Amino acid sequence: MSQRTLWGKLRLAALITVLLVVALNTWLSQVRSTDWDTPLWVIIYPINSDQRADTQRYLNGLKPQHFSDIEAFINREAKRYGVTLERPIEVYLAPPLLSDPPKPPEKASILDSVIWSLRLRFWAWRHNSWEGPAADIQIYLRLFSPENRQVLEHSLGLQKGMVGVVNGFASETYQGQNDFVIVHELLHTLGATDKYDLHNNQPIWPEGYADPAQSPLLPQLSAEVMGGRIPIEKHFSVIPHSLKEVIVGRETAREINWIQTASAP
Repeated sequence: MSQRTLWGKLRLAALITVLLVVALNTWLSQVRSTDWDTPLWVIIYPINSDQRADTQRYLNGLKPQHFSDIEAFINREAKRYGVTLERPIEVYLAPPLLSDPPKPPEKASILDSVIWSLRLRFWAWRHNSWEGPAADIQIYLRLFSPENRQVLEHSLGLQKGMVGVVNGFASETYQGQNDFVIVHELLHTLGATDKYDLHNNQPIWPEGYADPAQSPLLPQLSAEVMGGRIPIEKHFSVIPHSLKEVIVGRETAREINWIQTASAP
């Protein structure tokens, strides 16, 4: 056997070992994250993603209290499903980051998506401004000025790696919607799936509706968190202004292990 062949096999064996270790750690993290025996630490990392002065002013004024509605929402909905843990999640604010996470590839193949996922997790490991105990879930909040009227890129949450990337507006006016998107992506990291039509963004009945048994069915008064919008008419829905207009539906609760023997009204 040539030295080159031996070296190639050693590199392959090392790569397989690393992937197995990563897969095992990911699986253990996912299992523990939905036991709901201890609070999950959620760390939010704000980023000035358009490099504007008004975005920076907003970012500089951010405090943990700005995200208190996220904890309140999860606590409220968890109790509704019989979760006895007093604080299922604890949300903390990390110092701002100066670097943006890698962007997902457009029209990506499965291999492209896997490579990007690994790049994102490596980036998250390298760019960590949080100095407290290790996070269970990392949310990177990319902020843009509302004066910069570009269409925000799609936010995302990865169950593998427990990482979310959220795009939001740097304004108190949009804080409620930012919170909603953060929770949506946070629940993705815990195994919740989208419950809206990816072609038109309309919630899918019944699992994407807050009250699928309501009569008449429309308009709905609230949004199901993974449905993403409040259905108003057959082909028209609106994004909720805050988490006060949002609930966790039964299918989402089942996916994140809130429904076992308990049930919700």
